[in-house]
Amino acid sequence: MSWAGKILRVNLTAGTVTSEPLNMEWAKAYLGSRGLATKYLTSEIDPKVDPLSPENKIIWATGPLTGTMASTGGRYTVVTKGPLTGAIACSNSGGYWGAELKMAGWDMVIFEGKSAKPVYLYINDDVAELRDAGHLWGQSVWKTEEMLKTSLQDPLLRVSSIGKSGEVGVLYAAVVNDLHRAAGRSGVGTVMGSKNLKAIAVRGTKGVGNVRDPKAFMAAAKAAKKVLADNAVTGQGLPTYGTQVLMNVINEIGGLPTRNHRDVQFEGAKDISAEAMATPRATDGKKHLVTNQACFGCTIACGRISKIDESHFSVANKPEYWGASGGLEYEAAWALGAANGVNDLEALQFANLICNEEGMDPISFGATIGAVMELYEMGVLTKEQIGIEAPFGSAKALCELAVMTAKGEGFGKEIGLGSKRLTAKYGHPDLSMSVKGQEFPAYDGRVIQGIGLAYATSNRGACHLRGYTIASEVLGIPVKTEPSESAGKPELVKAFQDATAAFDSAGICIFTSFAWTLADVAPQVQAACGEEFTMEHLNHIGERIWNMEREFNNAAGFTKADDNLPKRLMTEAAKTGPGKGTVSKLGEMLPKYYEVRGWDTEGRPTADTKARLGL
Repeated sequence: MSWAGKILRVNLTAGTVTSEPLNMEWAKAYLGSRGLATKYLTSEIDPKVDPLSPENKIIWATGPLTGTMASTGGRYTVVTKGPLTGAIACSNSGGYWGAELKMAGWDMVIFEGKSAKPVYLYINDDVAELRDAGHLWGQSVWKTEEMLKTSLQDPLLRVSSIGKSGEVGVLYAAVVNDLHRAAGRSGVGTVMGSKNLKAIAVRGTKGVGNVRDPKAFMAAAKAAKKVLADNAVTGQGLPTYGTQVLMNVINEIGGLPTRNHRDVQFEGAKDISAEAMATPRATDGKKHLVTNQACFGCTIACGRISKIDESHFSVANKPEYWGASGGLEYEAAWALGAANGVNDLEALQFANLICNEEGMDPISFGATIGAVMELYEMGVLTKEQIGIEAPFGSAKALCELAVMTAKGEGFGKEIGLGSKRLTAKYGHPDLSMSVKGQEFPAYDGRVIQGIGLAYATSNRGACHLRGYTIASEVLGIPVKTEPSESAGKPELVKAFQDATAAFDSAGICIFTSFAWTLADVAPQVQAACGEEFTMEHLNHIGERIWNMEREFNNAAGFTKADDNLPKRLMTEAAKTGPGKGTVSKLGEMLPKYYEVRGWDTEGRPTADTKARLGL
């Protein structure tokens, strides 16, 4: 079996690190990563716990395919109760850290309690110990990684850490590994900071040598890689343009939320698109995009490495930002750009670098800036309060507020609360474009009906990665559905949500699902684990995971009322584009969704559903 069969339990209060066997019964029922870690978390904490109290726990987890030769098998997840939402938080990251943990012989690390002083966990194969991190506290993610590699004299060390934003309590702080890969959403980094845990440094030399049927696994992995290579999205579009290929596409269909969702098309979209990143600049003749990059074991390579224009105002006297570094992905480019009406590509890149460097979710940060700029234009917030002029379209404000927020300085403290708390504080809660307190990603839920329903019902708050119906509604994968139609969307959303939970829990990237179905994943999991994992079985596991997350949220105090969208999407029609005149039809989709899910009219899984799923 390709589970390592061992987990580390770290009690930060007592300063102890102990090894325990993985619960194999749970592993077979929940697979790994997202599913298995959530099972452990929900079994061990009170759903009503304060997310930032020592009683909350936080878990790093790999899946059975993590560290293997399955394409994209480098993923890991961080699971906790999230401070931004108060709901289950599960954030996924790529890069190399997850594979390294697995190769050190561990499936999962569970942290409980709170350290009296800053610490980091050092793992070198079977040896694991807590060490003093006083010298690392206050350092950025980038500096933390550099200092650990130097002090431990190991350039091959892999580090998962927080920057200043996690230390100062920004409610959407991220956990970052490999400099610019992040478990980015819901404030998992904030929980890490609240426990005085700065980093986990891992070195694994064991490999993943326990794949049950190596010959069958190699054949299944090879066949699946061919499917990715032959697909237009995973074989051509993502390697060439990255996720940023979507900027112009979504803008053209009128689904690009602009200026805090007041508009659905951005006149500056072409200036911040993938095509713009790949075009030589007028200033220096160099391209913004340097190259693409792959995570561990990935044959897609959608990552961007970019270089900022050294003459740009944001970095004019900051040579530390002149080198090539993690470039803009679509969601970040949208949140930092269109959401605020900013079409300055270099300013977006600078703000993105700050988010990477100090460990901050660019989606929640950028979307919160959108709310701030709207409040500023309404006269509710003033230059004196913010410390800077902040109208829509201000690249200068975007850059300065990114630094202030990441460091928890000035008005940045308010922005670090997220848009739900900020807009409520200033008397305009309707201006928070969020669900359950988590800000929307880059698709308009009025114009694209399915994604609106997916946002409203997502267990971790507004999210595109819990059921990416854009694949079907915009890209026609696996079948084309009409974005403006609400009929059939409850079934579509459920199917995407369940399948995604299985992909996440296997330890692979959700981008493979542009080409793969669970029929491509099943033979790989089956050969790796030596258990019977059919397509139907994996789908059943995905559904079980979704309902487990829902049960936790219900117990935490969430109700049907939280499966909602902001008033703007329900009452203010899209002004331009193919979807002009439309609002979200959530009211007619939600009851049907509950029915399809096997929940009662209040959104609670019925006894029959729980029995069928073994919950």
